[in-house]
Amino acid sequence: MSSFAAVRVEPIASLALEHLGLVACATGIAAAVGVPLGVVGAHRPRLGRAFAAVAGALQVVPSLALFGLLLPVPLLGGIGARPAIVALVLYALLPIVRGTMTGIGAVDASVRDAAAALGMTTWQVLLQVELPLSTAVIAGGVRTAVVMSVGVATVAAAIGAGGLGTLIFRGLRMNDDSLVIAGAVPAALLALGLDAALASVAARLQARVESTTSRRPSLLPLVLAAAALGALATWAMTVERLPRAARTTPPGVAATARPRVAVCTKDFTEQLILGELLSQELEARGVEVKRRFELGGNLCFQALEAGEVDVYAEYTGTAYSALLGHAGQSDAPSVLRAVREELGTRAEVDVSDPLGFANDFAILMRASDRSARGVRTLSDLARVSPSLRAGFGQDFLSRADGYHGLVRAYGIVFAAAPREMDLSLTYRALAEAELDVIAGDSTNGLIDALDLAVVEDDRHYFPPYQAVWLTRRAATRAVPALGSATAALVGKLPTATMRRLNREADAEKLPPAEVARRFRLGLP
Repeated sequence: MSSFAAVRVEPIASLALEHLGLVACATGIAAAVGVPLGVVGAHRPRLGRAFAAVAGALQVVPSLALFGLLLPVPLLGGIGARPAIVALVLYALLPIVRGTMTGIGAVDASVRDAAAALGMTTWQVLLQVELPLSTAVIAGGVRTAVVMSVGVATVAAAIGAGGLGTLIFRGLRMNDDSLVIAGAVPAALLALGLDAALASVAARLQARVESTTSRRPSLLPLVLAAAALGALATWAMTVERLPRAARTTPPGVAATARPRVAVCTKDFTEQLILGELLSQELEARGVEVKRRFELGGNLCFQALEAGEVDVYAEYTGTAYSALLGHAGQSDAPSVLRAVREELGTRAEVDVSDPLGFANDFAILMRASDRSARGVRTLSDLARVSPSLRAGFGQDFLSRADGYHGLVRAYGIVFAAAPREMDLSLTYRALAEAELDVIAGDSTNGLIDALDLAVVEDDRHYFPPYQAVWLTRRAATRAVPALGSATAALVGKLPTATMRRLNREADAEKLPPAEVARRFRLGLP
C-alpha cells in the first residue's frame, strides 16, 4: 500500500482545515491588534518606530525557538493550537503594522486639511478619510501576513498543532516523497488561494472607495468578520480537539464520565508506533485518549513536567544525559536506577521497566562502503575517517553524549566539519552517497530498507537507550488504568520486533496506527 493512498482525501482535507483555522485565527487577531497599532504609529511617529522595531524583532526569532520559548508561559504556552496561534500572531504583526502606517502616512495632507475644514472630528477623519484611502495598502499588509502564516503554520506541527505540516514532517521522517507532496502542494495552493481571495476583496473595497456614486464603505461587514474570527480564535485556544479514534466509545463503556489520558510522542516513526500501542491499550480499557503526537526535541518531557501530557516513551540514555545532564554511563541497570530515582524526586514522574528493546545511537555507513573500506568498529572508522563525509541531525550534534564526545573517545577526524541537517534526511543522503557516515537509530526500519550497516561501538561510548514509559504520578493516581496499560507493554517489544514494526511503517508504508493494531492482534 502506498502511503499516499493511505493518506486519502479526507485526512488531507481535515489537515487543510486545521491549517486554515490556525491561519485565520492568527491573522484575525493580528489584524485586530496590528491595525490600531499602525494607526497610532502613523500619527505618533516615535511610537510607530517602536512598534515596528518590536514587531520586527519578534519576526526574526526562528519559529521552532519561539514555540519552545512559549511552552512554559502560562495561558499562552504549552503545546497544540494555542501556542501556535500566539506565535503566528507575533509573526503576522509586522506586515500589518507597517502596512497600516504606510497607508495612512501616504494620505495627502491637503485631504486631511479639507476634511477638517468641513468640520470633521479627528475620529471622523480617520474613519471616513484615512482608513478608506488606505484600504489597498492595509489589505496588502494583511495579504502578506496571511501568506507568511500559511508557511510558518507548517512548522507548528512540531508542537502538535496539526495542519499540513504533519504530512510534510512525516514524509521527511519516513523517506516518502508522496507524503511530503501531500502536505506541501495543498499548503502552496492554500497560500495562493487565500492571496487571490484577499486581493479580490481588497480590489472591491478600493473600487467602492473610489466610486463617486457610493457612500462611505460600511464597517458592519468588517465588524462581523472580526467577531467571527474572535469566536473562532477563542474556540481554537480553549477547546481540546481529539482525533476521531479518541472519541470512539468502546462497546459496553458509558459515554459519560470517561477518564482521559494525554499520550505524547516524539517526532519519529518508532515513537508514533509506541504512542499508538499505548493509546489503543488505554482505549481498550475504556479510557479516552488525547493524542499529542509528533513533538520535536525535548518538548515531550517539557510538556510532561508542565502537566500538558500524562505519559510518553523515553530512552534511558536520553533521560540520563539530555534531561538530567549526566556524563556517559555504559551500565544499563545503573542508568535506569539513576533515571528512576532522579525523575521521581525532581518531577514526580514514574519510570517503567524497559519495554524490551534499546534504541541506541547507531553510526551508519552504506553496507557496501563499509565492507569495501574494511570498517567493522568505530576504531576502524577512526582510521579511515579523514576520507569520509559525515552528516548528523541537530540533536546528535548538540547532545553531551553525541558527536563531540564521540570524536574525542575515538580520535575521529572527518574530511570536513559534519553537515548539520534534519535527521530524517540523513538516511536518504547516505543511501544516495551524498554522505558516508551518519548517526541514526539502531531500530530504524530504513537500515534494512536502504541497505545500511551499523558500525560497532567497540569502546562502549554510547550509554544504553532502553525504551521506558515516563508517566506523571498524578495521572496514574487519577486514572489507574494508565498503570495497567503501560505495564501490559513492558518486556513485550524485543529489538527485532521493534525494528520489524518500524520497517512496516517506513518501508512498507503502513500507518503507525495500523502497525500497532496488527501487533496487538498478533497478525503477521
